[in-house]
Amino acid sequence: MYSHGSESLIKQAREIQEPELQKFYSRIAKLLQGREYGHETIDSLQRLYLILSATKYTRMLPSELQKRLLSLLLSSSVEQLQVLCSAVLRETLPPSGQELNFNQDTSSLLSSHAAVLLLSQTGSRGDLSCLSAQLLRSLEGRPSEGPAHSLTHTLPIINTILTHSPECLTEDHVTLLSKKLVDWLRYASIQQGGGASSGGFFTGPRSRQPGPIAELDGTVSGDFFTVLCVGQGFTEDQWMNVYSFSMLRHWLLTYNSTSGGHTTGDTDDRSEVDGSVVSMVSATSSSSRLLPPKERLREKAFQYCQRLIEQSDRKAQKRTDTELQKACLVEAVCILDSVCVEDASLVYRAFPCVKALYGRLSSDLSFARVLLPIAQFYLNHGEMAAVDCECVWKLVFGRFPAELFNDHFLAHELLQFLRQNLGNLQLRVPQYISSFPNLLKFLAWDSPAVVDDFVDLLPSLVTAGTAVELLHSLLDLPCLSATLVLQLRSMYFPISEPGGRGLLSLEAFRSPSYRGLFLFLLRGEAGSGDTIARLNKLHELLAEAVDWARVVQCAQTVPVLLHVYFNTVITVADEKLLAQLILVLLERSSLLFNIPKYIKEIHRVFSCHLLRLCKLRPSLVVDQSHELLEFAGTTANVFSKEDVFTHVVWVLGEYLSVSSDSRCSVELITSCFESLEAVLFEVTSSAPPPGEAHAAPRVITSLMSALAKLASRSHDLIPRVSLFLSKLRTVTRGGSVPWCSNEEDIAAVVTRGEELWSLLKVPSVAQIVLTPPPHVTTPQWHRDTNAAMPLQLRALTSLTQSH
Repeated sequence: MYSHGSESLIKQAREIQEPELQKFYSRIAKLLQGREYGHETIDSLQRLYLILSATKYTRMLPSELQKRLLSLLLSSSVEQLQVLCSAVLRETLPPSGQELNFNQDTSSLLSSHAAVLLLSQTGSRGDLSCLSAQLLRSLEGRPSEGPAHSLTHTLPIINTILTHSPECLTEDHVTLLSKKLVDWLRYASIQQGGGASSGGFFTGPRSRQPGPIAELDGTVSGDFFTVLCVGQGFTEDQWMNVYSFSMLRHWLLTYNSTSGGHTTGDTDDRSEVDGSVVSMVSATSSSSRLLPPKERLREKAFQYCQRLIEQSDRKAQKRTDTELQKACLVEAVCILDSVCVEDASLVYRAFPCVKALYGRLSSDLSFARVLLPIAQFYLNHGEMAAVDCECVWKLVFGRFPAELFNDHFLAHELLQFLRQNLGNLQLRVPQYISSFPNLLKFLAWDSPAVVDDFVDLLPSLVTAGTAVELLHSLLDLPCLSATLVLQLRSMYFPISEPGGRGLLSLEAFRSPSYRGLFLFLLRGEAGSGDTIARLNKLHELLAEAVDWARVVQCAQTVPVLLHVYFNTVITVADEKLLAQLILVLLERSSLLFNIPKYIKEIHRVFSCHLLRLCKLRPSLVVDQSHELLEFAGTTANVFSKEDVFTHVVWVLGEYLSVSSDSRCSVELITSCFESLEAVLFEVTSSAPPPGEAHAAPRVITSLMSALAKLASRSHDLIPRVSLFLSKLRTVTRGGSVPWCSNEEDIAAVVTRGEELWSLLKVPSVAQIVLTPPPHVTTPQWHRDTNAAMPLQLRALTSLTQSH
């Protein structure tokens, strides 16, 4: 985990002795007495932090050192010193009475790092409530009453408190802060701050008055201040406007869902009037001042977001401002969605604005992360507003995955959107389920990052109509991963460039002859077919991609998703669909992308769930007996598909009986017996094909057990099994055999053969042992009131409990 050097330093820090530590404390205290702090001070504070954090025990610093560190934290303007002091103090227990306290004197010195220390020293919910009250009291003063920057760190601290313990704020606190947020959001100054002065010898307080704020396109702003206004400097209330907007959505989601509490209007609130400028937006809602604080905040938040959407239409002069516009649009649409969820009457006012925004952005995929909150708005309110949302879903489930599958941020946000709205999407958006081939592109491109999301989403995509196609799509994920790589290479490296040549798979991707194969993998919707006929050819074309890192990572996630798929499909499938799935398992066991570890893992998954399906519906074995016998009767499957072959043989021997399905006839049992007998004879009478390993002992014992089970149900077959088992014992006595080179394996096979041979000597016993009736395999004697077992168990229980 750590390098050797790091481990050595940590060991030294843990083993430092108390006398040496006290000397080190004294040395740091002397260093902090000066007014300038150089590299030696920073190095000593770093070493002190290592010593304190390397042990699980919390230490207490000397009182003098504690005071100096606290003083340096509050007074230093060097952020590195603030970080180190805060980190050191958080690792220690403060002496009684030396905790960092928040009051009117320290509020002006409070930084984000001091705030972290302040929060870490609150030991209970009561402390948090007290701190919240003090912070909110500091907000009640006028900006001119306190030093500059006295409020800039208050809102982040409050936001942190309500994240961890929202119940710490009382109704009065909520009302107070809602009023202040209204004031900061809507009535911040529209003049630039003091930084607008260019400086100079004759610069004075009257030499240059601050100019008005500007829009991102450089024009003078004609409305109230927002985060998208620019200037050479900003006033404190403008900074509070920015802080307020950054926490507005969190505040609304946390507290606006509760009742307003106060119903009286606050028409005498002077804070809202001071410094206000009449705006075009506020003119449409002059009655908002008559609303209770929470409702008024909701109204002002609505106006603020509309203003941001209007500002986002301006062409920014800087690229960074363009990104800021996108970020603010995301937040603005999310806040509009929140306020509309709380007050449905706002939906009709908001939808024209949001719809126009969608129309403006939908053709530009660079705004994809903005369009997702718009899709959320349509999902939540489209039905109420009677708006057709189909174009939105075509964009979200069509173009986004098809063209932006390699955008990691969009992939994360889109999959989060799907997980958070899963119920609504299943009920109201039919395009969601049918678009699974497109959604799987995110998984094929970056499997490790999104596999957790698909583990949650996959069950919602499994329906009776999509089950078979989805299974094929999951098995073809490594091929899809390779195809997406080829698609991007084809786009970025034309044939004329060196990077566009040299790969046979890339040439095949561009070839019209094979275009249909790749287009099927890249399809956007389900329903065009379960799979393709030339899978072997596709695997040949992509052969050089088997060791590509992206493809290998994708292949590693498929077994996990297959388990999720099969656990879900048994809850939605009828017997006809389950029979079809068994055919797919048998067919695809030989049609997998040629990654050896991948093939082995898929075979293991197939084997596991083949047993589950047949155990759930034993009649499937009779229904699919022809296909199962054809698979089990192919000797080559013994060597290439050992797991699947072994379990198919076990299923035939276990469930091909009248007790499992009354349609099972003697002719069917005999036909199965003869097929398995031929395979067993061929495997045990000759060496394996060149290049293949010997057949595993469990394959041979599974064949022997299946033959014995079938013979116990049709006694005419018992002599044939007994003859084979006796011959097997005779042959192995002669020494080595061609079908097995390990003596222990030979002994295990012979032992199983002798056990079966002994059982078949008494056919009636053999049938009970090899095919036990249900009341033996699933006993319920402890529940049978007519048996003595429940009474005995109760008596034993009472005795053990009494003693």
